[in-house]
Amino acid sequence: MASTVVGLFDDAAQAHRAAQDLIDAGIPRDAISVAANNVRREHAAGTTEETPAVGDNFVAGLGTGAVLGGLGGLLVGLAALAIPGIGPIVAAGPLFSALTGVGVGAAIGGIIGGLTEAGVPEEHAGYYAEGIRRGGTLVLVQSDDDARASRAAEILEKDGAVDIEERAAQWRQQGWTAYNPKAEPYTAEQIDEERRRYHAAPATATAAAATAAAATTAPAAAKDTAAREVTVPVIEEDLQVGKRAVRGGGVRIYKQVTEKPVEEQVQLREEHVTVDRRPADRPATEADLKMNGKDVVEVTETIERPVVSKEARVVEEVVVGKDIDQRTETVRDTVRRTDVRVEQLGATDKTADGRTY
Repeated sequence: MASTVVGLFDDAAQAHRAAQDLIDAGIPRDAISVAANNVRREHAAGTTEETPAVGDNFVAGLGTGAVLGGLGGLLVGLAALAIPGIGPIVAAGPLFSALTGVGVGAAIGGIIGGLTEAGVPEEHAGYYAEGIRRGGTLVLVQSDDDARASRAAEILEKDGAVDIEERAAQWRQQGWTAYNPKAEPYTAEQIDEERRRYHAAPATATAAAATAAAATTAPAAAKDTAAREVTVPVIEEDLQVGKRAVRGGGVRIYKQVTEKPVEEQVQLREEHVTVDRRPADRPATEADLKMNGKDVVEVTETIERPVVSKEARVVEEVVVGKDIDQRTETVRDTVRRTDVRVEQLGATDKTADGRTY
């Protein structure tokens, strides 16, 4: 069953590392796709021309030869594109074909259409499109091998792919509702600000924790300046299992009209006028005299012709529906916990302030 695995990265270097790790894990290069925002011109294209921005839905630009950061030579079919709402991007792999159709220039619905064609559910496709708009780099893997797809998901998560639903929730808190292809593309300054916002979050949390710890220990230090405490944290991991929708199988139904020859037999009637001259020798009657007063006698023929009509009838109905099965899958993994073991030590020499070394 075909699977699509997607990861969004705030940092192009993380995306490069993820793509290299995917290749090192044996995933074919032509199964890996990348799409990266290039508003800041971080990714050099294989031409000196400016990427065009023409059309309402999608614009394919400069052809092959672009270099996505350090991805030059790693992936297949790098190209520069311009997409309304996002601006210039660089793309590679099957996603580039999905974006442009068969060849460069065939618009099929913009970034949402390209991602859904590649197997991404439409709702998540909107999330990823917004992530690219805000300066992100997308890495996408398509595989018919479930084990290979699972391995790709592990690699993308390990290399720092963002939790896209959590990120979308953060956008909604800022007033965002949905990806809008008619919106103005982010400027380089806005992308820098967006990246600083997410990169600063861990540091801010750490600083807050340090401030809280200082506030907690300050009263104890004020009460007894001679006392010294060493805090050993006991850390335990929790296993958190979520769900992600990936494209499975499906049915595509085509309707076509065929023709076949048919025939029917019908009896047709035709009239033919015959003229017969016969010699006669008899006295003229009253009827003969009346007939003689007419200069023209007309006799018409009637001919039947076939008349064909058609009636369309429904002879069969094809109904397509969905059956939903619920299944329970057991997820097995390991979680770690640090335990503290206290060992009593013997007497040692002590310094003047009572601290033990």
